[in-house]
Amino acid sequence: MGLILSIFFGFVPMLFFAWLLYWLDRYEKEPKILLGVVFVWGAAVSAGVAYVINTLIGMGIFIATRSEAVTEIATGSFVAPPVEESLKGLAVLLVFLIFRHEFDSTLDGIVYAGITALGFAATENSYYIYNYGYQEAGYEGLFLLVFVRVFLVGWQHPFYTAFIGIGLAAARFNKNIALKLLFPTLGLAGAIITHSIHNTLATLLSGLGGLIIGTIVDWSGWLFMFGVIIWAIYRERKWIKDHLREEIELNTLSKPQYRTAISAWAQSAARGKALLTGRFLATNRFYNLTAELAYKKHQRVKMGDEGGNTIQIKKLRRELAELSSGVVS
Repeated sequence: MGLILSIFFGFVPMLFFAWLLYWLDRYEKEPKILLGVVFVWGAAVSAGVAYVINTLIGMGIFIATRSEAVTEIATGSFVAPPVEESLKGLAVLLVFLIFRHEFDSTLDGIVYAGITALGFAATENSYYIYNYGYQEAGYEGLFLLVFVRVFLVGWQHPFYTAFIGIGLAAARFNKNIALKLLFPTLGLAGAIITHSIHNTLATLLSGLGGLIIGTIVDWSGWLFMFGVIIWAIYRERKWIKDHLREEIELNTLSKPQYRTAISAWAQSAARGKALLTGRFLATNRFYNLTAELAYKKHQRVKMGDEGGNTIQIKKLRRELAELSSGVVS
C-alpha cells in the first residue's frame, strides 16, 4: 500500500500542475498528445537515464574521495543539475526542431518545458516519497515527504527547465545565427544554475531554519516565473488584438466575434453558451483558429513566408468563413 500511495501522490499532483500550465495557455492551446508525450519523456526517459548517470558518477566520486559528504554535495550541486536539465531539455529541443509550427511563443516554451519537468518530478517524487518517507518512517514519513515534495518544492523542476523553453522561444523568431545559438545556451545555463542553487542549499542548510530559507528562495523564483507567464499572456493577447483587427475589414470576423476572440474570458463564456445550443464544436474550433491565424500573421511579420505562412493564412481565413455562421459570439 505504501508503494501505491507513493506513486499516487508522486503523479497525481504533478498531473494537476500540468493541467494548470495547460490552462494558463489561454489563447492557442498546444496539442494534448504532444504534451502527453513530453510528460512521459520526463517521467520515463529523463528520470530513468538521469538516475543511472547520477548513480554511476556518484559511485565514481565516492570511490575517488571515500567521503559521503563530498559525494553528496558534488553529485547534488555539480552532477545532477546538468545531467537532469540536459535530458529534460532534450524533449523541448525535439519539439522545437520537429514540431516547429507548434512552437509559437515564450509561453509555448514554458508550457512544453514545464510539463516535461513535471513528468520528471512525478517519477522523482514517487521515488523520494517511498524510499525516504515510507521506507524510513512508515505512513508518517510518507505524508511528510508528500508535504515537502508537493507543497514546498512541487514547482522546482518546472521552474528550472522553463529557462530552456524561454531560450528556445527567444531563438525561434530571431534571424541572427549567433543569437539563435546564444539564447538556448543561456536558457540551459539558467536551468542548471538555478537547479544547482536549490540542491546546494538543500545540502548545506539543515533543520527548520534551513527548510524555511530554502522554501523562501524557491518560492521567490516561482513567483518570478509566474510574473514571466503573466507578461507572456499579456503580450500574446496584444498580438491577437493587433493581428485580428484587420480581419474585421476583410469580413473574416464580425465585430462581436473579434471582441470574443481577443478575450479568454469571453471565449469561455461563448463556449459555455454553445454547449447549451449544440454549437460547441464549431464555436470551439472557430476561436482556436482565430488565435492560430493571429500567430501565423505574427510569424509572417517576424520571419517572412517561412513554412508557407501566407498559404496557411489564406487557408485559415477560408475555414473561419465556413464556420462563422454557426458560431456563438
